[in-house]
Amino acid sequence: MDKAPDAFRTISEAADELDVPQHVLRFWESRFPQIKPMKRAGGRRYYRPDDVDLLRGIRHLLYGEGYTIRGVQRILRAQGPKFVQAVWAPGAAQPTNGPGDDSIDESERLAPDQAARTLFGLLKAPEPPVRREPVAEVEAPETMRAPVPPAGLSREDVRKLQSALHELGECRRLIDEAQKDEAA
Repeated sequence: MDKAPDAFRTISEAADELDVPQHVLRFWESRFPQIKPMKRAGGRRYYRPDDVDLLRGIRHLLYGEGYTIRGVQRILRAQGPKFVQAVWAPGAAQPTNGPGDDSIDESERLAPDQAARTLFGLLKAPEPPVRREPVAEVEAPETMRAPVPPAGLSREDVRKLQSALHELGECRRLIDEAQKDEAA
């Protein structure tokens, strides 16, 4: 039985609707203070429809558009939660890129070949991108340009690789936490 669109969702219902694991939603809560599900006794989370739309927008920016967590945080600061709640819808406005303001630059996206190398290489998460200030009227040298996507990888392949990379990073984080708990 489907719930009404304005009904609250449990974490398992929200995770199923967004096609992400529950631990990812908990992790996002730690990284995005704008995500504030209602919590009942015992810590059970209930997501309002606006919370689910915000999560859907964050998922779209991370997995669909390839932004880093830091990049999505900047979008939330610069353009607000209402913008992110709507960004996933077809035809919705996408993040802007204005120089000199607190907006996103392309260094805050994972390059497709970086995601592929990370997934098929050492399985280590990439270093956080370095934000470069724009240089006026000068073309960036070849070493600063965004890498060309590897031949044969479609946008969907890149999205799947980025999603897998994110989940592997989450697994690494959970393993590290468990090892710290064991050592303590």
